[in-house]
Amino acid sequence: MDPLTHALSGALLARVASPTRPTAHPPHHALPLRWQIAAGFIAAAFPDIDLVLRLIDTLTYLNWHQGPTHSLVLLPVWAGLLAWSFSGLSRGRFGWQLFYQPACLGLTIHIAGDLITSYGLMLFAPFSTERYSLPLVFVIDPWFSLIIAAGLIASWRYPRRRIAAIAALLVLCGYVIFLFMLHQQAAAIAHRYAESQTISYSQIDVLPQPLSPFHWKIIIRNRETYHIADIDLSISTEKRQTDTWLLSKMTAAYRPVAENNWKIQQQFGSDPTRAPLLREAWLANAFTPFRAFAQFPVLEDSVDVQGQKFCAWFYDLRFKFPELPPSFRYGVCRENDQTDWQMARQRGVFYID
Repeated sequence: MDPLTHALSGALLARVASPTRPTAHPPHHALPLRWQIAAGFIAAAFPDIDLVLRLIDTLTYLNWHQGPTHSLVLLPVWAGLLAWSFSGLSRGRFGWQLFYQPACLGLTIHIAGDLITSYGLMLFAPFSTERYSLPLVFVIDPWFSLIIAAGLIASWRYPRRRIAAIAALLVLCGYVIFLFMLHQQAAAIAHRYAESQTISYSQIDVLPQPLSPFHWKIIIRNRETYHIADIDLSISTEKRQTDTWLLSKMTAAYRPVAENNWKIQQQFGSDPTRAPLLREAWLANAFTPFRAFAQFPVLEDSVDVQGQKFCAWFYDLRFKFPELPPSFRYGVCRENDQTDWQMARQRGVFYID
């Protein structure tokens, strides 16, 4: 989820947990409302501090993003450090104990927000690097953000009552339940297709997509074969008119289930004669960091061959959206049969690529 939405959600939850009628001059043992909201705001943004890993390299960031800073095990530690920092910022006027609750709330709602995206969190780091996710929300969801912003604006308008913040939080929970129902609908479509095609699948994933909560990508994996569909759960079978605007073309790529908009893609491409060499490239030691990152790896449409130099480029289907080149494209190259494979990277459209 985007950092601003995270931070705003922390402020909203801090307002929900604050006293019903905050006073202008709270007693010494109480934390003023503005400090509670500020602490929740900053704490909810804190876990994405792992962005600094980009200074090392992109793959290090990709493999450790949403790692220890998103851990439930380490949450009390991070909350304590943040509370101590907030107390220092207040120049000792308020003890760190007063900041501990809003810090915990901010960290908790950040973890909850990322848990319902498709990237996956290391919830039990440092004891486990296994990732967990229930992919319901795309990383940028305007409706999700607007609900939170509306609750905060209403709370600012009526500062002595927290009913607006509570109502916004309840609406947000209702929206997440609605997305869960859409997810289950898309998952049912995936299982029906797998049964109709007698696919002996090893994995089915249903991933939220950009531009609409009704957009979903279905990926069915059968060893080295993927069955993929970009579906729109909101529309009927009528054809929609499209124009040349990029967002319109992206939206039009998500089709109704009745149109049977399934594609089959091979992990190592459609040329079986090159498959052994591509498997060798994929399993090269140099490519270990990308293999650790990619959940649905697939070869790009072509490979690079220049004389004896050979490069095979891969990307993860999670980060391929209609009308856009895939993000996080990595490959392995070698000069000839006698040289070792070396990892290479292709730049993408977005800065994070």
